[in-house]
Amino acid sequence: MSSSPIWSPSPERIRNSLLHAFMQRLERELGLEFSDYASLHAWSVEYSDLFWHQLWRFAGVIGHRGGTTVADSQDAEHAVWFPDARLNFAENLLMHERVPGESPAIIARSENGSCSQLSWHELQQQVAAVSAWLRHAGVQEGDVVAGFMPNIPETVVAMLATATLGGIWTSCSPDFGSEGVIERFGQTQPKVLFAADGYDYNGKQHHSRERAAAIMTAIGSITHRVEVSCLEPSALPAGVTGWREILATHRGSPLTFHSMPFNAPLYVLYSSGTTGKPKCIVHSAGGTLLNHFKEHLLHCDIQPGDPVFYFTTCGWMMWNWLASSLACGATLLLYDGAPLHPDAGRLWQWLAEQRISLFGTSANYLEVLEKSGLKPGRQYHLGALRTLCSTGSPLAPEQFDFVYRHIRRDLLLASISGGTDICGCFVLGNPISPVYRGQCQGPGLGLNVQVFDDNGRRLFGQPGELVCCNAFPNRPLGFWNDNDGSRYHHAYWARWPGVWQHGDFVTQTAEGGMVFHGRSDAVLNPGGVRIGTAEIYRQLAQFREIAGSVIIGQRKNNDERLVLFVQLAGGHSLTPELSEAIRKQLRTACSPRHVPAVILEVSDIPRTRSGKLVELAVREVVHNRPVKNMEALANPDALEQFKNRPELA
Repeated sequence: MSSSPIWSPSPERIRNSLLHAFMQRLERELGLEFSDYASLHAWSVEYSDLFWHQLWRFAGVIGHRGGTTVADSQDAEHAVWFPDARLNFAENLLMHERVPGESPAIIARSENGSCSQLSWHELQQQVAAVSAWLRHAGVQEGDVVAGFMPNIPETVVAMLATATLGGIWTSCSPDFGSEGVIERFGQTQPKVLFAADGYDYNGKQHHSRERAAAIMTAIGSITHRVEVSCLEPSALPAGVTGWREILATHRGSPLTFHSMPFNAPLYVLYSSGTTGKPKCIVHSAGGTLLNHFKEHLLHCDIQPGDPVFYFTTCGWMMWNWLASSLACGATLLLYDGAPLHPDAGRLWQWLAEQRISLFGTSANYLEVLEKSGLKPGRQYHLGALRTLCSTGSPLAPEQFDFVYRHIRRDLLLASISGGTDICGCFVLGNPISPVYRGQCQGPGLGLNVQVFDDNGRRLFGQPGELVCCNAFPNRPLGFWNDNDGSRYHHAYWARWPGVWQHGDFVTQTAEGGMVFHGRSDAVLNPGGVRIGTAEIYRQLAQFREIAGSVIIGQRKNNDERLVLFVQLAGGHSLTPELSEAIRKQLRTACSPRHVPAVILEVSDIPRTRSGKLVELAVREVVHNRPVKNMEALANPDALEQFKNRPELA
C-alpha cells in the first residue's frame, strides 16, 4: 500500500465539518486537545461512556437521558447503555427544528420514471394518519409490524408510524419469494403486513399480490393487510385495506409519540441465512438512533438540508441506516428499480439533478460501472457531491482510482464496513482525515476495533480477525426467541470472552486504516496459508473479459486446492490463453499460493439479494452438501452449474 494519501481534505472542508465542531466543543467544555482523528478516537475509546454522553448532547437527542450512561461497562456482552433514558425513535426523526417544514423531507423516483415528494409537514401528517390507523388496528408497544415493500416513501411512513407507538418494524424487499418471507416473518409473528401490489425492475413489472396473500395465509398472527398501489390501479382484494383509504380516513390526526426505554426493541433485521435459517437480530431504539447520529453527523458529515441517497432495498440494513438521516435534517432520496436500467447513467443523472451531497452504493456496482465505460464526472455535473460511501464487499484499490479519476477528485471516498449484526459500521470514513488507496479510513468513534490472531493476540500489518473489545450502545439486544441468549452468545462472543468477533478477515495498516480481505468463513487455506478472497477478486476485476467470479477451496488429497469460477462478459469465452493470463496475473501480483488449480466457466454467479457473493453456498454444492437456505439467494438457479462438475471429481 502507498503511504501517500490519494485524497486529503482542504482546511475549509475540515473547518466546516460537524466532526470539527464536535471536537471544538469537547475542547471548550472539557479542556481537551485533539491533534487529529486518531487522538479523538483514542479518547473516545478510553472514555467511551463520556463520549456517548457528549454525543447525545451534541446531536440534540429528544428524550430524557437519565443519570447513568452505562451500567456494567466492563462486560461488553451485557453492558446496559442509558438504563434510565426514555425516548421515541420516530420523534427524533420527525420533530427536530433543523429545516423549514415546507422543505422536502423525501424525494422519490421509480424506475418507470414516476416521481413523488413529501415536505416535512406532509411527512408528519402521513405518519400521524398511519399511526392512528395502526392504533385502531390494535398495534401496541412491542407489537411487530412488517413491510413487504419497495423502497418508496410509504415504507418510510409505515416504519415511522410503527415507531411512534413503540412497535417493532421488520421488512423484506418484494423480490423475495413467499417462502423466504414466511421463513423470516414467521419467526417474528407480525400483527400487520404492509405490502405493495408490485414494483418495476429492469424494465419489467413484477406483481406481489399473490405472494402477499400467501404470506398472510401462512402467518396466523397477521390480522390486517395494507396494500400500497405501485402498478396500474385496480380493485383491492377482499379484506385488504388501501393506503389511500388510511390517509383519507385519518387525515388531521394528531401526531403523538409513545415514550420508550432507550433499550426497547425497534427493528428486527435478518441475516442472509445462506448457512441456515435466517437469524432474527433485534436492535434497540436508542442504540440505533445514537449510533446513526454518530455515523451520519460525525463520520459522514450530513448537514441539515443535504440530499442523501443510498442505493438499497428494504431488505438490507442500509435502508434502515438511510432512513435515520432524517434525524440530521437531511432530505431523503429514494430510488426503486435497477441501477443500470435503461443505461449506466440513470442514477448519475438523478444525482446531478438533485445535487446530492452523499451517495452510497456497493463495491460491486462501482466495478460494474467502471466496466460499462461510463465516466460520470465528465458527463454529469457532480459539484455538490461531497461523500461517496461504498459497502457490501471490499472496495478494491482500482475502484479507488476509478472514483477519483472518473467521478470526482475532491471527494471523501468512504469505504465502510459493519453489517446487519450491529445495524451500523465498525469501520468508517471521516471528513478530516486523508484517504489512502485501498483502505477504509479507520475504526468508528467509541469502538475499540482491533485485529486478533487465532490466539487472541493483537496484530498490526498482518491479516487476522476483526474484533471489538469494548461495549457499545448499538450492540444488538439479541436474537428473537433466543430466550437464554445462547445462540446470540455463540454467534459473536464465545471465542474470546468480552470480545465481539465480527467474522471479517482484515489487516490494520500503518496509517491506522483497515484493508478487508473477505469474510473469515470464506478464507482460503491452501497448504495451511490463509488467503482472503478479496485479494483474488481484486486482480480478476482488472480483466474486462470477466463479468464476475467466485473462488472457493475444495478439499482434495488431505489439502485444499483453489477452484475459480468465472462469468465471462459478452463476446468472450474461457480460452486457454485467458486462463493462463489469469494464473500469471495472480502469481505475479499475489503469490503462487493464489493461483487456482482449476478455472471453470459459468454463466451466472450466485449472490444474496443485497448483492453479496455466496462463496459458502458454492463450496457446499461443490462438496455435495445441501445449501440450507436457497431463499436467501437472488438467483438460486445459478448453483446448478456448480453441481457434479467432472473437472472437480
